[in-house]
Amino acid sequence: MARGQQKIQSQQKNQKKADAARKAGIDQKAAAAKALNHKCTVCLAMMPDPKTYKQHFENKHPKSPLPAELESV
Repeated sequence: MARGQQKIQSQQKNQKKADAARKAGIDQKAAAAKALNHKCTVCLAMMPDPKTYKQHFENKHPKSPLPAELESV
């Protein structure tokens, strides 16, 4: 293990960075959930934008009719 000390230093540095992010209130899961604001009417999956939602709907639910909010996208 030639990188033993460097590995330990890197782990300590990353731990300090994660602790600082926690103290600042930065939560990646909450931020990701906040960005997902379109919900599929069939499977209830969350999508970030209408274009992705339409692609999802056309690929995953081809037999279901397209919802009204996706007609214009």
